Amino acid sequence: MTYTWRFETSDSSAVTGEGMPGERFPTQADAESWIGEAWRDLLERGVDQVRLFDGDREVYGPMSLHPVE
Repeated sequence: MTYTWRFETSDSSAVTGEGMPGERFPTQADAESWIGEAWRDLLERGVDQVRLFDGDREVYGPMSLHPVE
């Protein structure tokens, strides 16, 4: 399968549109490595949380992108 991220606001609404990444990853580790590098940019684009999917199956989420204070 391929792993993808769903980008959401804090109320679980999908964040979509031009400029939003649509990468697919061959492994969960690749997807998690990417989100570790991209989360700050995603926050700036209005993404509050993400969910990881393996095909149609949700692996986990929602996971907040906001730093713990």
